[in-house]
Amino acid sequence: MDGVVAESRPTGSIRSKLYVSKRPKQSEAEAAVRTLIEWAGDDPDREGLRGTPERVVRAYEEFFAGYREDPIALLATTFVETAACDEVIILRDIRLESHCEHHIVPILGKVHVGYLPAGRVVGISKLARLVEVFAKRMQIQEALTTQIADTIQDVLSPRGVGVVIEAAHQCMTTRGIRKPGVSMVTSRMLGCFRDDPTSRQEFLMMIGSLGSTSHCL
Repeated sequence: MDGVVAESRPTGSIRSKLYVSKRPKQSEAEAAVRTLIEWAGDDPDREGLRGTPERVVRAYEEFFAGYREDPIALLATTFVETAACDEVIILRDIRLESHCEHHIVPILGKVHVGYLPAGRVVGISKLARLVEVFAKRMQIQEALTTQIADTIQDVLSPRGVGVVIEAAHQCMTTRGIRKPGVSMVTSRMLGCFRDDPTSRQEFLMMIGSLGSTSHCL
């Protein structure tokens, strides 16, 4: 695959300008890994490392699969709202596995997603998949929070959207300042969750984060 279409960093709307980047060949990616192994001070041809470049490239295919998926298409199939779907819908504790765009090391945590429908609902598995698509890109947590919330708002047009992410960043725990046990909390509130304190409080209470959230608005 010589080319890939990817979204540029959103600036408020998920329909931001697209760019096309030329994707290197697998052999070129493997050569780059060999160079990094040599730079680290080891021999890429020794027995234990002989297959490492290929394994790393395969791992990157999995880690960053989100660049090859369309988050808007995930939410395209919706269902007509029924009387049972006029309250807040929340998916809690979605496992988050992403990579910091500054050092390409893991970000591990959980995501809470909720919305108040306004006519249409989406299958809950699609919310988890939406999180995964954006997480499987090089990220900063603040942008990831915004991308998830804005996509739900733009595609489903609900009365309100709330996204809260709690995560540990290994760029902080395993290098640099080296402070293990620290987690970062970000949120994005839209619609009634932003404008109505009662709705906002209900959402935060339901995810168990009332009073502990710093907001990325």
